[in-house]
Amino acid sequence: MRIAVVGVGATGARAARQLASTDAVDTVVVADVDAATRRKVADLLGSRAEASDAVVPEADVVLLATPAGTQAQLGAQALRQGASVVATSDDVGDVRALLDLDPEAVERSATVVVGAGFAPGLSCLLARHAAAGLDQVDEIHVAKVGTGGPACAEQHHRALGSAGLDWRDGGWMARSGGSGRELCWFPEPVGGRDCYRAAVPDPLLLVDAFGPLERVTARQAANRRDRLTARLPMMRRPHPEGGPGAIRVEVRGSRAGGRDVIVYGAMDRPAVAAGAVAAVTARAVGDGTIARLGAFGLAALEDPLPLLADLAERGIRAAAFEGGAGV
Repeated sequence: MRIAVVGVGATGARAARQLASTDAVDTVVVADVDAATRRKVADLLGSRAEASDAVVPEADVVLLATPAGTQAQLGAQALRQGASVVATSDDVGDVRALLDLDPEAVERSATVVVGAGFAPGLSCLLARHAAAGLDQVDEIHVAKVGTGGPACAEQHHRALGSAGLDWRDGGWMARSGGSGRELCWFPEPVGGRDCYRAAVPDPLLLVDAFGPLERVTARQAANRRDRLTARLPMMRRPHPEGGPGAIRVEVRGSRAGGRDVIVYGAMDRPAVAAGAVAAVTARAVGDGTIARLGAFGLAALEDPLPLLADLAERGIRAAAFEGGAGV
């Protein structure tokens, strides 16, 4: 199996490392606009890796870990080259455009997995896993805290200053970024954080996967400074990698004739978790574990357990919240 990783920043480099240590992967092709970076990463990965100066290298699966706003175009190019695609973008425009590749992917007998990162990505797997515990799902609410590398931090900043999307009673509602303050509880040591609406694509992927629900929302954690500066250029250069992050996924519905809520969470450095999710997804697409054709998010998988088990072996574990709902 030959897998290309395009973009080897904080997330892409970790995905490439995970793939290079996976027995089923014969070759990891490392591509990046920075020649020195791609050579350095390829050298560190050892004999299974090779550097490429192609924008999109030839491969069985192309894993995209480039900055937000670039992945739809690269994904379309990969499809034309005969590859399946795993995209990590959490940009709303990117995700919409990648989902629009569905007819072309089906025609080419290819797979395009959209939003295969921390959130969306792991959050989508947890939503599908939680849904299996209910007879009917009515609502899904996602919250996240933390950022990966600089590109992720910049996207987080832009998202907080842009309108968020809520799905309510069969239609989309645009909500002002930075509004809708909600105290959400994440796994320790992250704990409780104030979270706000933002332009994040989780609702798009969840509605696409589950069909019309009563409500779907997504929020991201922010402090007062984040909200005040969200519509301005970033005042300082982001750190090479953010600190601890977490996600929370709450699924509401009915079970055995009554109302019920299932809440899952996970805590890790976002770039580490996103790299692992992207890597196990790329491997699963390459070896046929994910055999569905077309463009979709991970919440569309009928059985998320094989990927969740693979992630657990790599140290990315989820926890169930006990007690009542916090939203």
